[in-house]
Amino acid sequence: MPELKQLHAGHAPAVLAFELANRVYFAASVSDRGDEFYDQFTDRHSALLAGQEAGIRAFYVLVAEDGSVLGRFSLYDFEDGTANLGYRVAQHIAGRGVATATVRELCRLTAARHGLRTLWAATARANAASQKILTKAGFVPVGPADPAGLGGPQVTA
Repeated sequence: MPELKQLHAGHAPAVLAFELANRVYFAASVSDRGDEFYDQFTDRHSALLAGQEAGIRAFYVLVAEDGSVLGRFSLYDFEDGTANLGYRVAQHIAGRGVATATVRELCRLTAARHGLRTLWAATARANAASQKILTKAGFVPVGPADPAGLGGPQVTA
């Protein structure tokens, strides 16, 4: 049974393997991160952990029984009890309700662990699958997203 765990330094190899294995799949719905992301992954992973340690972000991974990463879930831009949510799941588990269940679980634990009362998420206009996940997880559309050229709905839970 997969387990949602807060990101730590030891997750780096499995997270990189997850990103590389799913790179083409992710690029079909969101902008590709580019070779630099993978080339500098160790430094980027350390920077994520530093932000988490500072209490301004929180990162989670959904880990399979074999230790592989099935998904990444990010809470960022903490401010006055709110944060933004981002996530991605492996292609081989997409469409099976795993992302929806994990987003729901993350929503439940954010108040206790991080003092968050409101989560925001935004999707690309064409990313109907992500919009469906967020709706099923209890997010409510509030209007078009403004930053980053996403152009899709912005939702809150």
